[in-house]
Amino acid sequence: MKKTKRLLATVLGVLVLCLPIFGCEQSDKKVIRLSEVTHSIFYAPLYVAMNNGYFDEYGIEIKLSNGGGSNNVMTAIASKSADIGLMGPEATV
Repeated sequence: MKKTKRLLATVLGVLVLCLPIFGCEQSDKKVIRLSEVTHSIFYAPLYVAMNNGYFDEYGIEIKLSNGGGSNNVMTAIASKSADIGLMGPEATV
């Protein structure tokens, strides 16, 4: 449970740190392809930010896809069909 919370905090932290970088460019909207293992309450802050348009304020469009398992999310990252993956540590082992 603590590892999941720590992973979620890390991923959201990376997203928050990337916002100013992408927000500086005014020309085009940046698309971030995000793949998640499953819809989970642990990702609620991300869902709230997406639904309230917080990423749109900085010119970021999140393309959210459900990977259907950590192995599929890791495959999506490795094949570069996803930029960020939300999953547990079991896929790296």
